Amino acid sequence: MVENMKAVASADQELSVEERNLLSVAYKNVIGARRASWRIVTSIEQKEESKGNETQVTLIKEYRQKIEAELAKICEDILECLDGHLIPSAESGESKVFYHKMKGDYHRYLAEFAVGDKRKTSADKSLEAYKAATDVAASNLAPTHPIRLGLALNFSVFYYEILNSPDQACQLAKQAFDDAIAELDTLSEESYKDSTLIMQLLRDNLTLWTSSEAEPSAEAPAAAEPATDAPKAESTEAPAETKA
Repeated sequence: MVENMKAVASADQELSVEERNLLSVAYKNVIGARRASWRIVTSIEQKEESKGNETQVTLIKEYRQKIEAELAKICEDILECLDGHLIPSAESGESKVFYHKMKGDYHRYLAEFAVGDKRKTSADKSLEAYKAATDVAASNLAPTHPIRLGLALNFSVFYYEILNSPDQACQLAKQAFDDAIAELDTLSEESYKDSTLIMQLLRDNLTLWTSSEAEPSAEAPAAAEPATDAPKAESTEAPAETKA
């Protein structure tokens, strides 16, 4: 599915909402499993290191590095597509927000396992993309729009997990939630399910981040769009994110 959608995305023309969502879900499915594996393997590696099991640590480290290589390949693949085709071809404000958010997400995924200068570079590019998406969203999308809410959700996760800025993360998430609540009566029926789902994830993360327990946060659903089938939340991952 990834290769098929990549071919569609490389046609240098504006994708339909359905095509955009299929592209997003295709890449999120392949990246999601590996991100989950990386988290588990890293946790096991740390436990074995604390026990002094050098043989086990060596084997686990090799497997972790293999997962990281796969993660890097997937991220670089979609980022090349975004920079080379999707972002330059985007015409509507909605699609511009969607693709810049997606760019921020995949640079964030790189920053999750990168170290040193590579981590800083990925974090800087992620921040730049999220800010670009936020600027366009502010003037083109309503506070209740699921893509704008999904952007705020994932941007706040970036502040919390990558920049280690819980105050900034909470401020961003709370502002997005409050802005959406203030205009809830204007929410269209077709996007109600998606928007309220992401608002719940924003609130869940705020509760998590202001508590003393360190648990994974949630991300926004893969296609934070008005859709017939609202995507499931990634409650098993780090902070609640959208899946886009």
